[in-house]
Amino acid sequence: MFSDFTTQRLTGKGAEIHVRTFGEGPPLLLLHGYPQTGAMWAGIAPQLAKHFSVVIPDLRGYGRSSTPDSSGGAGYTKRAMAADMLAVMEALGHKQYAVAGHDRGARVAYRMAIDAPKSVTRLAVLDILPTVEMWERMDAAEAMKTYHWMFLAQPNPMPERLIASDPVFYLDHTITSWTKAKSLAPFAPEALDEYRRSFSQIETIHAACEDYRAGATLDRAMDEKDRAAGKKVRAPTLVLWGDVAVPSTSDVMEVWQRWCEDITGKALDSGHFLVEEAPDAVLAEFLGFFLASGKHTA
Repeated sequence: MFSDFTTQRLTGKGAEIHVRTFGEGPPLLLLHGYPQTGAMWAGIAPQLAKHFSVVIPDLRGYGRSSTPDSSGGAGYTKRAMAADMLAVMEALGHKQYAVAGHDRGARVAYRMAIDAPKSVTRLAVLDILPTVEMWERMDAAEAMKTYHWMFLAQPNPMPERLIASDPVFYLDHTITSWTKAKSLAPFAPEALDEYRRSFSQIETIHAACEDYRAGATLDRAMDEKDRAAGKKVRAPTLVLWGDVAVPSTSDVMEVWQRWCEDITGKALDSGHFLVEEAPDAVLAEFLGFFLASGKHTA
């Protein structure tokens, strides 16, 4: 994977961030989700690098990035993770840039767009609703479908110890169940090996739980505060979701329209892992969206 990419370790805001970079053109930051790493972008990154200076980090707590100490989610709020990404892009010399995120990475991405509107020129969020909106829609059906939101947010060490007893089983079961075909087939062997290796480390398991603890409390409160204040994402926003994956709601675009000033989007024929299940469709949507405007500044 990433044979043409340069790998380096950059200092975020309290974490050391593993970063892959390659390409020419306006900068594009790609953020992965749970329980993955930046390897999720390997299938489309080379094509994107023909048009963009692509930056692919592992978020704090994931992959080869460091795992800062944390309790109760304090070290893994999306604001803290977004601050890492802002520092990484500054270290690479990028003052304004586009951002695309999947799953937890999408939550970091929209937090960046709200907190640093002068930095984020265009935004793509894949297969999520805003955190507070998810919690407000958490009925019995959604709780069964997204049980991990409640499970991972339980106090340390209960979820950590249960997952650590067989982390590869947990990871394989989790990602399989979120695909449309209920299969590991969409995942490249090299990427799957990286996910398994990363998620077999107790520090990563704990960090992921802290990520979800933050989502249940601190991130939700930040969203509530911004919504009450009328804050919106100012950057043009692309919303993509799997036609069987996002919460059982028909109002995905209606929800995001309340959060964004300029929005477009559609469902794709996919489960949760759009980039790996429907790479050609995602690539086409990204190129159409991110190349549509000359608003990028390196």
